[in-house]
Amino acid sequence: MDGLQGPQIEALQQLQSILGPHDTEFVVSVLESVSWDVQKATDLLFDNDAPKVIAPTQATPMEQLELDDNEDSSSTIRHSHRGQGNPRSSWSFLWSLITVPLHLVSGVLRFVFSVLRIPIPSLPFMTINSYHSHRPTSPDSRSITQRWVQQLEEETGACSSKRSMANAVTTGFEAGPSTTRRHTYPPAASDDNQKILPDFFDGSYEEVLDICQKEGRIACVVLVSAEHDDDADFKRSTLTDAAFVKILLDNDFIVWGGDIRDKAAWDASQKLQATTYPFVAFLALQPRRHGAPSGTAPVVTILSRHQGRAAATASVLIDHLNMQLLPRVTPFLVRFKTVLQDRDRDRRIREEQDRAFRETARRDREAIEMRVRQEKEEEERVRKQAEDAKRKQEDSARQKHQAEIRMEWRKFMRNRLLLPEARGLRLAVKLPGNGRVVRSFPPSATLTALYAFADSQLIPSTSRPEDDPSQAPEGAIDDIPQLDSYIQNRTAGHAWWGFTLASTYPRREFRWKANASLTETGLSDGEQIVMELVTGRGSVNGQISDDEYESESD
Repeated sequence: MDGLQGPQIEALQQLQSILGPHDTEFVVSVLESVSWDVQKATDLLFDNDAPKVIAPTQATPMEQLELDDNEDSSSTIRHSHRGQGNPRSSWSFLWSLITVPLHLVSGVLRFVFSVLRIPIPSLPFMTINSYHSHRPTSPDSRSITQRWVQQLEEETGACSSKRSMANAVTTGFEAGPSTTRRHTYPPAASDDNQKILPDFFDGSYEEVLDICQKEGRIACVVLVSAEHDDDADFKRSTLTDAAFVKILLDNDFIVWGGDIRDKAAWDASQKLQATTYPFVAFLALQPRRHGAPSGTAPVVTILSRHQGRAAATASVLIDHLNMQLLPRVTPFLVRFKTVLQDRDRDRRIREEQDRAFRETARRDREAIEMRVRQEKEEEERVRKQAEDAKRKQEDSARQKHQAEIRMEWRKFMRNRLLLPEARGLRLAVKLPGNGRVVRSFPPSATLTALYAFADSQLIPSTSRPEDDPSQAPEGAIDDIPQLDSYIQNRTAGHAWWGFTLASTYPRREFRWKANASLTETGLSDGEQIVMELVTGRGSVNGQISDDEYESESD
């Protein structure tokens, strides 16, 4: 309304005051079609010739359709001029006001008949409308079509062919006796008296054209107007005719319909140039004509249009389909579907080939990855083996070096630190390997002197005493106290010796302690002492480890 002038706004307000609440864009389009003449617009709206109203300029552009004119229009397209008389006079507005109570009665009767599932009779006052207008519609064309089909079922007492072939859904309580009325909805197809409607497609008109284009199916478009007297008779006789429904099902027609009071059906009527109702049109994919170059893609074509009750009877439509339309369009559609099937087969073959190629590539990739992983694992195993061998070699060299150092310590202690025998404590030391030595120690001797004596017994017999070193391998050590200090401060203490001394029975361990005298330790004259090597730490060859002790009895 922003672009309207003063007189145009005034005309719009006058017409809206007559019509009541209504779509502003539709009212503006009606006024534009009659040059903003309120009287002409009123006469046009109250006239039955509603399709003359020009659709809003904002409507969707018309699809590119061709009209198949191969047939004689007198035999295939029949026009009915019902409702195309002189315009009604201005008293039609008063008549519409008088018929308001009749509309209320018709509404009640429609409700009662729909509940009882009785076909609604065609009564004059039940088809009178005060004016033509678009009903309030939902933006979803699917719900609009479903609502129209539901109303069609209620008016005709029939059900959709698709739903009639499905299992009936029983309503009511099934367990135990009951007086509740039971019925099935939709009725079972086995009922001989059951009327069947075509399987109406619940999408939009544009989707119907798209299906025709892609699948090569024939479309049957049914448009009705509840304002026409023939509307109820057409629905009950033509749309429920068993032979007509069967031919639509057998030839896989896609059926779409609606009432032109709904915007979707109104737009379709404008695109199909419908002027009289009921209206039936058949559309299908056909090759272009009129000198179109070869190889041009086929286009959806209007094969025939049937307008008015006389041209839209079941017998006329069946004869037209069997004798003219199907023999003419079926060969091309069969070739088109064959091409589609070939393309679909080629597409499936390509998909199978691509899938097989991807599967082969996946297996090859997995094989390569497995081979690479195995090579890496082998390299890792070889590397670890090399590291283990190197570590063992280093450990062996280190242990050998430590054994050599310990042997040097033993020789040094034999040469410089062993106390001469003196009267005091006479001790017998049982050595590993069934050896046994006896030594007398002065009463002032320490535990270090005893350990040094026992340690010197591990020197191989091939080593001569005159070859013993006169200096310690580490540090400046000249006597037992200095050795105590060295062991206590720079080594692991008792573990440095690699063995322990213990009495035989009862067993008592005499662990090394710095500056501890033999008498303080509890040793007595004539004591039998066993030298127990630490497992892996010391042996007859002087190799040392830190695990556990090994007694001679083991």
